[in-house]
Amino acid sequence: MRIVIRITLGLSFIYLALLSFGCGSSGTAKSAAANKPIEVPQIISNRPKVVAFGDSLTAGFGLLEKESYPYLLQEKLKSDGYDYEVVNAGVSGDTTIGGLERIDWVLEIENVKILILELGANDLMRGVPAEQVKQNLDTIIKKAKAKNVRILLCGMLAPPTGGSNYGRDFANVFPDLATQYKLDYLPFLLENVALKKELNQADGIHPNAEGEKIMTENVYRALKPMLAK
Repeated sequence: MRIVIRITLGLSFIYLALLSFGCGSSGTAKSAAANKPIEVPQIISNRPKVVAFGDSLTAGFGLLEKESYPYLLQEKLKSDGYDYEVVNAGVSGDTTIGGLERIDWVLEIENVKILILELGANDLMRGVPAEQVKQNLDTIIKKAKAKNVRILLCGMLAPPTGGSNYGRDFANVFPDLATQYKLDYLPFLLENVALKKELNQADGIHPNAEGEKIMTENVYRALKPMLAK
């Protein structure tokens, strides 16, 4: 399964902003957020878990906890009668290799049923070869599947400034893995949010509170068919 990648000149701005800010890893924010240990909500052993696993887009960089997408997702699940507990396992500044280094610990959380896998933006910012990104995600996926955890893979678009071949190869990592492992797949987490000034924080990268609501809807549409009441 492949998707038609819609890359616009505006995405070049996102890439330049990533170079300046990282995905929640600039300046003081980098030392404060990237080194912050994962805060795991109270775990109730008899409830199935949805683990939101990613970088600053998952962690809720620059937002209050109640404005982050994992928190909003928990509220939507509760409102719709789904008895799942959402665990925010996002770490600002994380890369696919960082995710690989901590996935074993995350999968030890009791009764994990679904892993929302959102990583790659910081690899893109650093110019990590697409094949290495794919290998890291591949290993994370294998580890989750070995635990019988279902995966919702979130894709990432690459702007043309990285070079046409790199952009194509990077963007294809996600649908290729989704096809290979028959994963549930969200092509672009920031659909209807990216490039919209009114929906993003001052860095132009991270959604603001309103943008986070739309991002949550994107995730929920892809997640809902995976859920059981």
